[in-house]
Amino acid sequence: MVTDDKRLTIRDWAEDDRPREKMLRKGVQSLSDAELMAILIGSGNRDESAVELSRRIMRECHDNINELAQLTVTDLCKRFKGIGEAKAITIMAALELGKRRKTSDILEKKKITSSIDLFELFEPQMVDLPHEEFWIGLLNGANKVIEIRRLTQGGSRQTVVDIPMLLKMTLEKSAQAIVVAHNHPSGQNKPSVEDQQITSKIKDGCKAIGISFLDHIIIARGEYYSFADEGKM
Repeated sequence: MVTDDKRLTIRDWAEDDRPREKMLRKGVQSLSDAELMAILIGSGNRDESAVELSRRIMRECHDNINELAQLTVTDLCKRFKGIGEAKAITIMAALELGKRRKTSDILEKKKITSSIDLFELFEPQMVDLPHEEFWIGLLNGANKVIEIRRLTQGGSRQTVVDIPMLLKMTLEKSAQAIVVAHNHPSGQNKPSVEDQQITSKIKDGCKAIGISFLDHIIIARGEYYSFADEGKM
C-alpha cells in the first residue's frame, strides 16, 4: 500500500527533509547532488518523493554527474517514472549551464603553456559525448585563448575535419596560433592513422599561412594524448 507521505511534494515534507529550506539554512554546498536535483524537478511520482527519485537516478548513474549528463531527455523519461519531458529538459539545462560556467571561468584566464592546459580547456566540452567531435582553440600572440569552437561532429568512431575551413577561420579571427582537440568515446586515447594524417595536414596548412600549430590532443574518459608531448608535432 502506498502511504500518503509518498505522494507529497517537497513543499509538504518535514522541514528537515526539504532541500530548499536546508539550502537557505546551511548553504547550497550542504546539499547532495540528489537534493539539488530534487529542487529542480520539484516533485516525484506516486511511489517516491522528489528526493527519493533523485537519489535513485543518481544511484543508477553510479553517483556520477558526468554519467548523468550522458543521458538524453528520452533516456530520462523512459528509465525513471515521474520524469517527464519538462523535468528531463530542466535537468539537462542545469547540467549544460554548469558546463558553460566552467568553460567561461577557464577562458577568462587561460594561457596555453602545456598540454594539461589544453585538456582543462577542451575536456568540459567532450566529457559527456557518445560521438566524436573536433574542436579548435584560437590563440593570440601571447598564447592566450581568443575563442574555442567546435568544427565538426562525427559518429562514434571518427569525425571528418575540413582543413581549409579551419585555416580560413584562423585567419578571420586574426589568430597567431592554434590548438586542436578531439575525443575518442571508446576511451582509447592512442592516435589512429587518420588522427596522425589530420595532424600532419593541419601542420602543413598552418606553416603555409604563417600560423603556429602548438598541439593536438585526444581526450578519452579523463585521460589524454598530446602530439606535442610525444614529439609528433
